[in-house]
This record gives sequence, structure tokens and C-alpha cells, in this order.
Amino acid sequence: MTPDVPRGPRRSDAARWEDLVARYAWADADEPDAYTFSVIAGKTENEVIRAFGGDPGASRLMTFAETSDEQAAHLYEDYELLRVVTVDRRVIAIEWGYHGSIPEIARRASADGGEFFSVYRSVNAGYQVMHALDGHVDGMFDPFELEDAAWMDPEPEVPAWAEGVAFHMETLCAESFALMERTMGVAVDPGWLDTALRTVLLASPSELFGQSEAAWLP
Repeated sequence: MTPDVPRGPRRSDAARWEDLVARYAWADADEPDAYTFSVIAGKTENEVIRAFGGDPGASRLMTFAETSDEQAAHLYEDYELLRVVTVDRRVIAIEWGYHGSIPEIARRASADGGEFFSVYRSVNAGYQVMHALDGHVDGMFDPFELEDAAWMDPEPEVPAWAEGVAFHMETLCAESFALMERTMGVAVDPGWLDTALRTVLLASPSELFGQSEAAWLP
């Protein structure tokens, strides 16, 4: 008979969630001041680039700081760059911009069996989390507005994939990234900001969608 082996106490789901959020503390720091991180499953880098409005054949290697500096030099133009990297068969798209926060981009990037999740933070402290599956956006919200959701009447509806997550002002972005990792199964590495990744210039939203307001609606 095998003697019992002493086991330590199992850590609670709450404790594991706190550890996950703590790993993303960098996302709530002052730098970078704006970004969109998107994770896409079921697509190649070239497919993601096309869905975002870029040309896969015209890529170069750039860091996040280099893209933000180049975009700042074109401040009054529709000039946005997209960086991509593939990890565990998922494509991570990184911007100092907002294409990944547009519902139509999420639909295009997740079409035909794909999955999409993005976390957006603007220079004006605007926030957004969005998820799409197989070409359909099934949830999009501002986590700032959910911080006091329990005290609101009526209480705002939360997508099924975000249930159980409490958002707090000081950790909004960390909790958003933790939710993205929980949903998509891949961790976002802050080291990618300083790594030269495949980068393409994106077409402007007006060029991609024309005057369609539907592109901006979930």
C-alpha cells in the first residue's frame, strides 16, 4: 500500500487570477501610452495582415517605439503600422493605433472559423475589450464602465467569456490582458515591444470601409 504523500493546499481560482493579473502590471504603466493588442486563432500572419488592411508582401522589421515614432511623424495623416508575431499557432497583432478595435476588422480576421480578441487603450484613457468568433462579434465593452457594474441599475450585461471578472481602475488593462490570455490561451509578452517584428503599413479605415457606419458597430 502506497503511503499518503503530503500535499500542499490547492490554490484557489481567485489566487491564480490575481497572479495572472499581476503579470500584466506593465500594461497599466505610463508607457506605452496607447496600444491595441489583438490575438487571432485559426489564421496565418498573411491572412491577418490582409484582414487589417495591409500588404503581406511589403513588410519590414520594426520595434514598437520605431512604429510609434514613424506614425508620429505622420500625425495628421491616416498612417498606421501593424506588427505581427506568431506564437503557439496564434497570431499576435500589435499597434500604436486602433485597427484592432474596429468590429469589422474583428469580423474579417475571425471569418471562416477563426477567433479574435483585442485589448485597446487610447491616449485619452479610452478602453475597449472585444471578442469575435467565426466572423461575428459576440462581445465588446469598455472595462472602465464595468468597474461599478454591480451598483448600476440596470446592471450592464457582460459577455459569457467575461463573466466573473471584476475590473478596477488601477488595473483595467492588466485585467483585460489576463482575460485575453484566459480566453485565447496565449500569454502576451511585453518583450515584443522592444523586439523588431514583421511590420506593414495599413490602409486607412475610410479606404477599407468607405463611409459605412456598420463597420464600427458590433
